[in-house]
Amino acid sequence: MTTTIDVLGLREIFEQRRILMCFNGPFSASLIEEIGLALRHHLENVAASPSAVMDVFSVYIEMTQNIRHYVRENGLPDELTRATVVISQREDGHYLVSAGNKLLPADGERLLQRVRELASMDKAALKAAYKEQMRQPRDPAATTGAGLGLIDMARRSSEPLAASLQVLPDAMAFFSLEVVI
Repeated sequence: MTTTIDVLGLREIFEQRRILMCFNGPFSASLIEEIGLALRHHLENVAASPSAVMDVFSVYIEMTQNIRHYVRENGLPDELTRATVVISQREDGHYLVSAGNKLLPADGERLLQRVRELASMDKAALKAAYKEQMRQPRDPAATTGAGLGLIDMARRSSEPLAASLQVLPDAMAFFSLEVVI
């Protein structure tokens, strides 16, 4: 049986929610880059401030690369490289960068706890946490960054980070993160 997609209905939902970009599927390094460039050009064309363009772009890149690194480092099946990313503009003019992906529930709990810790910090505490993390010795065998990504997103955000974790029936969980620029 062939299922049709109500594209007009989707478009109306996107318009109502002021969604500028939405992607759902597997991420590759080249796809992350191409979508990021398209996002940057779109924001520049709608006369977003240079700082907003850079912050939205940086948060998008950080989120998508984190998802990709997580799957690779944990040796998870390729189907878990699928993620959902939504960039929207709220009525107050702020941009909302949201992303979600499947992960192991224990990893999701740790990540959720870290996001909650960062969300409770003010700008000065986030700056101090960033500096402290920068001073930490970096494992030369590490394949990802120095653990600064979440802190950097929290520093760029105009509101506390928001996250959720939903346990799924397949022994996995779905983690969602929202950053307001």
